[in-house]
Amino acid sequence: MYDTALKRIAERPRTWLVTGVAGFIGSHLLETLLKLDQRVVGLDNFSTGSRNNLGQVGEAVTQSQWKNFRFVEGDIRALDTCRRACRSVNLVLHQAGLGSVPRSIADPIGTHDSNVGGFLNLLVAAHGAGVARFVYAGSSAIYGDHPVLPRVESEIGRPLSPYAVTKYVNELYAGTFAHCYGFDSIGLRYFNVFGPRQDPNGAYAAVIPKWVCSMIRNEPVHINGDGETARDFCYVDNVVQANLLAALAEDPAAVNQVYNVALGERTSLNELFELIRSLLEPRYPHLRNFRPVYRKFRAGDVRVSQADIGKAKRLLGYRPLTRVSEGLARAVDWYVASFAPQPPIRRAVSGREPQGSGSPILNLTPS
Repeated sequence: MYDTALKRIAERPRTWLVTGVAGFIGSHLLETLLKLDQRVVGLDNFSTGSRNNLGQVGEAVTQSQWKNFRFVEGDIRALDTCRRACRSVNLVLHQAGLGSVPRSIADPIGTHDSNVGGFLNLLVAAHGAGVARFVYAGSSAIYGDHPVLPRVESEIGRPLSPYAVTKYVNELYAGTFAHCYGFDSIGLRYFNVFGPRQDPNGAYAAVIPKWVCSMIRNEPVHINGDGETARDFCYVDNVVQANLLAALAEDPAAVNQVYNVALGERTSLNELFELIRSLLEPRYPHLRNFRPVYRKFRAGDVRVSQADIGKAKRLLGYRPLTRVSEGLARAVDWYVASFAPQPPIRRAVSGREPQGSGSPILNLTPS
């Protein structure tokens, strides 16, 4: 199914808008689409994204493919910016917003403004521009305190953080636009996505990149709780697949729906720690007896999360191709190459220093 979708995309060039294009997931979507010879408009304000991510995409594609990329530097909280980005666009993959449960607890207003106000702006702009399909990033945080596992799309609980509230409101707005304006959308509830280009730095870094870089640097690795908290970790290539399948879905029953995007398995934090440690130990002998530091549970976290991906399989043809161990091996290789202590070759992108490994000088003139 996915191979067929990729062939269909390559055979018919379209114009795609990827919001949050300089972010972790957005840059992977950009790279995949450019390699399929698609025209891509990218929107980002670099609040969490990185120019270096765009630089790495520029290295991964041909010069002619890169010329198919038009970059708009701006904020989704500005309606005029969203309208400019949506001009002449066929399909939208909306990834922009502020993630992280702890960030939302620390700054609920900022999270609301970006994730709800920005989302509404994009809906209005995309509908006004005649966009054919609006695919947006949701979150497993929406399940909140619902006790049943695995998570099924039709059954959610009370949200446990402002971030979860914003993602629920996104789904309500998408459904309302379908009802009031006949505007088609598909929501993808991501479960703990990981992979190359995920930022290991900062207070709200995701657990996998943060742990990998801490182990490389021989710094403490902290586990909140007893380590038996479990998540459904999903490699970024699986998320790219879900986005493209959703964008091309032709079955009317598949549209104006939300889907779990995950592996359909669970991995505890203790298991995750050992998987990462064992991958790094051959290169870093100091990890042979390395152990985590346990501390209290984090506010807003759920104990166990695991997805039922049956709906996405049935209606979208989604089949996750990369397991946790394989994805971790790829991610670890990238983090070692990008963040291991060594003198990197650093070149500025548009006059600014990149983060992590070096990247080419790219012309990202805002349009």
